[in-house]
Amino acid sequence: MFVGMKSLPLKPESLQERLAQRIARKRGDVFLREDFSDLGGYDQVGRALRGLVLKGQLMKVGYGIYTRAAKSPFSGKPVPPKGLGTLTEALRRLGVETAPTRLEQAYNAGKSTQVPTGRVVAVRGRVSRQIGYDGVFLKYERAGPAPR
Repeated sequence: MFVGMKSLPLKPESLQERLAQRIARKRGDVFLREDFSDLGGYDQVGRALRGLVLKGQLMKVGYGIYTRAAKSPFSGKPVPPKGLGTLTEALRRLGVETAPTRLEQAYNAGKSTQVPTGRVVAVRGRVSRQIGYDGVFLKYERAGPAPR
């Protein structure tokens, strides 16, 4: 034992702090509740995520789906960092294949001057999840078959 050095008891990190550290290290902006299942029980992780939402570090955009939060320059409220693009990233994280909508295809081909809003997402397969924030939710349109 070292003489003269006091051993300070280390305060164990809270689950919320460990979640915040893992979120800071991750690359993407979307996190699923399952990403943190190794850190604690279902209820514990849920409480810690809810605490991060209350602090303004995360936003809940759907059932078990969270995203980083950025302060809006207009309203000061937390918003996803990439806007509606973050919500399509959430669909990809859930394993849903997305494609350009009919309106996006017409706009890109020069057949329309109407700029798509991004609220409609073309999906291959079934999706019944409601994904959105602040009263703005994605709408789904069935995409054609995958190109071969």
